[in-house]
Amino acid sequence: MKFSRDQLSELSIRQVQPGSINFGERTFETDVSVSADGKVEEFEMPDIGSLSEGHLHTLLAGKPELIIVGTGWKHVFAPRELVFALARRGIGLEAMDTPAACRTFNVLLADARRLAAIFKVR
Repeated sequence: MKFSRDQLSELSIRQVQPGSINFGERTFETDVSVSADGKVEEFEMPDIGSLSEGHLHTLLAGKPELIIVGTGWKHVFAPRELVFALARRGIGLEAMDTPAACRTFNVLLADARRLAAIFKVR
């Protein structure tokens, strides 16, 4: 079986640790959002329990098939109302601790899925 090294995308997360996350050559020391069209920017993450469609309006504009939520270094469930509201729009939402969310993001990114994500780094 022939193995080849995948090229890293600018969106590939190379490292995550409490207080920082690296996308390609860029390091962020704040919470971050990634839109389905590949725009990475600082994001003011609310308390996960109060997360709503309003907080995600920029991400929703890109019509992702899935939104990944990194909840920090402790897993926190996303509000059921938000999960159901997005499901009615045909969009999945998965919440997990930030390191797991980063691994999942990279795997799905390699599969060319239409993703959006928010990551809590603190």
